[in-house]
Amino acid sequence: MITSLAELDRIRDETRRLVTNRSLMSAGAAVVPIPGADLVADIGLLTTLLPKISERFQLDHEQVEKMEPHLAQQVFVVASSMGNNMIGRMVTKRIVAGLLRRIGARLAVGSVAKFVPFAGSVVAASISFGAMKLVGNAHIEDCYKTARALIEEPSQGVLRG
Repeated sequence: MITSLAELDRIRDETRRLVTNRSLMSAGAAVVPIPGADLVADIGLLTTLLPKISERFQLDHEQVEKMEPHLAQQVFVVASSMGNNMIGRMVTKRIVAGLLRRIGARLAVGSVAKFVPFAGSVVAASISFGAMKLVGNAHIEDCYKTARALIEEPSQGVLRG
């Protein structure tokens, strides 16, 4: 169990580095001039990245299932209040595809742009990097806020403030 804000901050910093590394991989896939290759790569990357972030914050599906019922309920309430349907749940390719549809216009521009010689590849890579970073960092912040709410939960008596 995460017991301090310092530990929580350390986990947030670690997961941000993880998101940056995966974003670079996404950018690399965006340069490949095969239609849809970048989308397939992004789905694969996010299907592993998002659960890994949740796990680091001790909020993945299995970890939440093992919590006391009132804590698990609090996890779902806090996560759903932020519009996050991945915290404490199994992350599937279907959920990730739905998430990518939300930022679809940005990704579509990148997919088309990569067919413009050289500059298009740079644009596609930049858009893909930015989109992956946006999704990953948003999930980190949601996990951070959820874990912080658990730390500050008065009935746990671990930490307040």
